[in-house]
Amino acid sequence: MSFEMFTAAHYAALLSAIIVFASIFLMRKKLRVPAINRYFRIGLSGVLISCEVALQASYIIEDEWSFGSLPLQLCSITLLIAAVMLLTGSERLYDIVFFLGILGALQALITPNLGWGFPHFRYFHFFIAHIGIIAAGLFILVIERYKPTYKSVLRAWVWLHVLAIPAALTNYLTGYTNFMFLARKPGTASLLDMLAPWPWYILQLEVVVVVLCVLLLWSVALVRRIYRLEGVRART
Repeated sequence: MSFEMFTAAHYAALLSAIIVFASIFLMRKKLRVPAINRYFRIGLSGVLISCEVALQASYIIEDEWSFGSLPLQLCSITLLIAAVMLLTGSERLYDIVFFLGILGALQALITPNLGWGFPHFRYFHFFIAHIGIIAAGLFILVIERYKPTYKSVLRAWVWLHVLAIPAALTNYLTGYTNFMFLARKPGTASLLDMLAPWPWYILQLEVVVVVLCVLLLWSVALVRRIYRLEGVRART
């Protein structure tokens, strides 16, 4: 059941992701209808919360729970934040979910740090959770008409450092966890392999995060201009 990148199981998950994202975009007008919008928010937040609950339950059932099971990876944190954002409608959380959530989950989908393949539970959990995070980011973009700005990038960058504090402290105190990959690079192939060894890649990531956030910002602006997307609302 070991997972291998760029195999049929990986491509199937990526295809599922594309279908979900395209559906949100194509159904954006219907999803703005208040009743449908409310059900979609509740449903997607339920999926996200269920993913984390099921994961923690699997650790306990399999007698594998440890401090390393805490939801302190970037995608685990943004997953929970996205669920809260969807339930509360808090626009203060938009920057975190859109930039940190989408970029973190997108990298996870392309280069999964996953040891279990199809049809193991962890395979389904991993891809459903990360697809759900990006779906939440697209929801606020195309349905709630969130308009990211350069200030949004700055806020996301600040939030990244705030979220890294409990992760770094746990890594230091336990001596074996690797939350947010602050202690070492992941054991599986990832984009971090192109950076310098620890701890220098952490400094390089400071620049990489800003560059990726700006590229995402520009991509959104370009798509809106090309397709002349209607009703863009600036974030307050």
